[in-house]
Amino acid sequence: MAETTTAYAGNTFTADLAPGSLITQDGQIQWAGLLIGPGTPFAVDRTGLQGWEDLPEYDSSDAERPTSHGAWPGSRYAKPRKVGGTIVLAPEYDGLPEALRALRQALALLDEERWLTVRLHGELLAVRARIAQRVVPADQGFATQGSSRMSIQWLASDPRRYAVNEQSVSTGAPQPESGLTWPLTWPLDWGQATSTGDAVAENTGSAATHPVIVFRGPCSMPSITDRTSRRRLRYAIDLAAGDQLTVDTANGTVTLNNTASRRHTAMADSSPEELFTLEPGRSELSFRPDSAAPEAVMSVHWRSAEW
Repeated sequence: MAETTTAYAGNTFTADLAPGSLITQDGQIQWAGLLIGPGTPFAVDRTGLQGWEDLPEYDSSDAERPTSHGAWPGSRYAKPRKVGGTIVLAPEYDGLPEALRALRQALALLDEERWLTVRLHGELLAVRARIAQRVVPADQGFATQGSSRMSIQWLASDPRRYAVNEQSVSTGAPQPESGLTWPLTWPLDWGQATSTGDAVAENTGSAATHPVIVFRGPCSMPSITDRTSRRRLRYAIDLAAGDQLTVDTANGTVTLNNTASRRHTAMADSSPEELFTLEPGRSELSFRPDSAAPEAVMSVHWRSAEW
């Protein structure tokens, strides 16, 4: 009998649970609220997953040279990632009817994406995806014993695979040093600034990732600059104490207090939000508002991304 500790009766398997929250061992796959792999009635075929470790397809803007060989290299943009595999339903599982109902519920056509998480060699990576295909042959073996080989395909509109743990850094606005204290004594001590306004974000993956940036007042004209790429985001807005300006660079949204759009406040020297990414490696970030109280804070949240 297949070993399992998963209860299939009465659960909502389309729930968008935290990525990897159900996974306990290598080889397991978590799709929304459904767990697949060792320790469940749904075994992964030995052929494994297709499209998980592959580079996704891409569009290229290469332009052919009209008077010479080859082409001018252009930008390349990845297409949605397709992930597929064959799932073997174990007929000896005691709760087979409940498992089948869970399967139908989890592998339904839904408009919203869910987390698809895979653990291999101790590493958890996840994508946001939707079910693209479910093929369950209702053959004689399925009808008499409940055994079946099911083909499943997911489609991830964002082809990057993300670490399940979100990282964050924060910094206050730059504050001046306290200066010299009289009478002077040697060695001179200029004091320490309470905040430099600088922070370091590290993307440990192989693909650029889009951060979420939050400015908290009181401050005016908040800005963030990536000193490596020279990209900048700057907004002509005054934030009072308690105000929060959230910049979601993946979706290109700028909202005040999670309600009103303020994307129109972007300054002329501000980059498009969608182009502000954290490249693989260390990114040195600077918070430079025009004026700010000591309570003003900028925080940056991101997940490291892999191709």
